[in-house]
Amino acid sequence: MTSLEGGCFCGAVRYRITAEPLGVRACYCRKCQYAGPGGPNYVVMAPKTGFEVTRGEPTRYSSPADSGNDVARLFCGVCGTLLYSDSPAYQAYAVRVGSLDDPGPMKPQASVWTEAAQPWHCVDADIPAFAKGAAPR
Repeated sequence: MTSLEGGCFCGAVRYRITAEPLGVRACYCRKCQYAGPGGPNYVVMAPKTGFEVTRGEPTRYSSPADSGNDVARLFCGVCGTLLYSDSPAYQAYAVRVGSLDDPGPMKPQASVWTEAAQPWHCVDADIPAFAKGAAPR
């Protein structure tokens, strides 16, 4: 795999993923709805050992997730772009697909926390869906 790169809208924070991603998910949990425009959060699961911030320092905001685990959401303190999420419970970062330089190839492979999806959300019936938690690895 070649590395994936991305960053925020203003360019103050940049990152690189050098490890093979563990998958791409659409998360419908209520916290992701708050963090986005009301719909799901599309994330590529990047192993922590193959992820590095290459420019700037993201701002961190922590809160409990629907799972009960603490989750930090990291974003650009200048322009506000949400970049990735971190939890000590996981060995991967949930990197926002929209923050990648080339998000096109990152089609979700599973939908998670669909029990929290709003009635007007369009959950893709062509991929596995999980009412709670994360898709198995």
